[in-house]
Amino acid sequence: MTRLIPRSLLFGNPAYLAPALSPDGTRLRFLAPDDGVLNVWAGPADAPDEARPVTKDRGRGIRSAGFCHDDRTLYYLQDRDGDESWRLYLVDLDTGAERCVTPFEGVQTRVLAHNGSRPGTMLIGLNKDRPELHDVYRLDLATGDLTKIADNPGYLSWEIDPRLRIRGGTTMNQDGTLTIHLTSPGAHEPTPWLEVLREDAMGTRVAGYSRDGRTVYLLSSIGANATRLYAVDAATGRRTLLAADPVYDAKALEVDPIHRRPQAVVFGRDRDERLFLDDAYARAVTRLSERLAELGVHGELDIDRSERGDRTWVVTVVACDAPVRYYVYDRHEDRLRFLFSHQPELERHRLAEMEPFVFDARDGVEVHGYVTWPPGAERRDLPAVVNVHGGPWWRNSWCFDEEAQLLANRGYACVQVNFRGSVGYGKHFHNLGAKQWGAAMQTDLLDAVSYLAARGAVDPARVAIMGCSYGGYAALAGAAFTPGAYACAIDLCGPSNLLTLLEGGAAYRRTVDTFMHAHVGDPATERDLLWERSPLSRAADITIPLLIVQGANDVRVPRQEAEQIVAALRAGGVPHEYLLFENEGHGLLRPENRETYYAAVERFLAAHLA
Repeated sequence: MTRLIPRSLLFGNPAYLAPALSPDGTRLRFLAPDDGVLNVWAGPADAPDEARPVTKDRGRGIRSAGFCHDDRTLYYLQDRDGDESWRLYLVDLDTGAERCVTPFEGVQTRVLAHNGSRPGTMLIGLNKDRPELHDVYRLDLATGDLTKIADNPGYLSWEIDPRLRIRGGTTMNQDGTLTIHLTSPGAHEPTPWLEVLREDAMGTRVAGYSRDGRTVYLLSSIGANATRLYAVDAATGRRTLLAADPVYDAKALEVDPIHRRPQAVVFGRDRDERLFLDDAYARAVTRLSERLAELGVHGELDIDRSERGDRTWVVTVVACDAPVRYYVYDRHEDRLRFLFSHQPELERHRLAEMEPFVFDARDGVEVHGYVTWPPGAERRDLPAVVNVHGGPWWRNSWCFDEEAQLLANRGYACVQVNFRGSVGYGKHFHNLGAKQWGAAMQTDLLDAVSYLAARGAVDPARVAIMGCSYGGYAALAGAAFTPGAYACAIDLCGPSNLLTLLEGGAAYRRTVDTFMHAHVGDPATERDLLWERSPLSRAADITIPLLIVQGANDVRVPRQEAEQIVAALRAGGVPHEYLLFENEGHGLLRPENRETYYAAVERFLAAHLA
């Protein structure tokens, strides 16, 4: 019998997380608990055991940090209890002095650009003057002085080249199309550079620039189904196709940090695959893979190349059935050194394998997904949990997934479906999800269960649905629209009323309103559709038990979304449990809250699927 994995190992603080080298290669930093809270630790690159905490957070923990290119400063971002009003902090690694350089109430800081071309300067975005738009400020790392250098003319995002020159930005138009504005060489003001149709909006963006800024690297699905990589001459507009796949979108670029040239493109198929654009880089990654294989280590590789000489890499190895492992690789000497794994105690437990599957939906559309099976159990009439990803413009991937491991360890098949609207499978599949919330996006989940049940693997009478954000919406929709399909549902931070969802949230989210209207529905012209697709509209039809969980400070799916449906369930006498976390936002980060939530999930599923 498989031993139970303690929830604290899956959902408590990791032992280690996110290591990286300083640009000069002398220091190593990582996240680790200090007094029970995730903080940044730093120490000599060749002696990780000598690392000490350099931050002193005692709240939600730090998860976003980095070394600066002046070789003595570390930065990190922190908000207040999940309200996403990020503040930027600088730590002097020589003296230990710490300061907040954006101490503005209710203002969100975004790190826009920082590199070795101007090591003492960072460009940041602040919505200090207009809450809906982020202007560009220049930060002097030595003094902490902020200077506004550009007012935002309406950009959703800014374009900044490796020399920290503002080149333009992207606007979203009223019809859901995009316009990318860039400054051509020799010009003074950005002009429209690329018009992007609505169908290509998710798959088209500037991915970077050459070191001199004369070549633009463009990811685009224009004229194709899947996102491709192009090199574009900034002066002439001439395009050169560098990498393409007919079905799968280009997921990520791997760029030479010295010359800023793409050396590989990662395509997110069932497993990640690299298409190499540089022979020397291909040989280096192949040799790294061979060294890992000699150690019996398998998984997807993420290579951090923050050391400016590109000699030493920090390598993350992600497998579905093992803790995340971190290594340092000196590629000149072909020396591989193990650092640590994210949770060493997991090595003592049998972890479950995540397996891809594919099926045809009821209308013939091919849909991909993953099932994580209970280790050692016969795949026959198993209870199952449909675990729906958020976004919904996101996707599940082959990886170490804590929720999948918990569910499989407790005896449930964890079913994760990349329903239509998910990204990664080309624009046709993505755009099939337009205005299909609660409709075809929802029936894809039902068809996945039917596919597995028809093969005898899953007991259709013992299926739950759960998820966070859009996944929480899907759980509520499953309970409201097809109550006979599921035995129970779990909603974490999910919207219950699409009309109030589209009207609420932080002011800076207004810049994506037209995208939301195109893909979810327009309140000005489609109120009936939006109300019909809202689980709240069918609350009277809910008969199955629900667990509803919300962060009080959520600025994406406000607290009102949970409390509307809870009030309706209470009025209808539907069995439910409601957990409200006063010190959380969109999702749960504090270990004690995650422990409370997943303990409730475990009890809830045992009660209703056993």
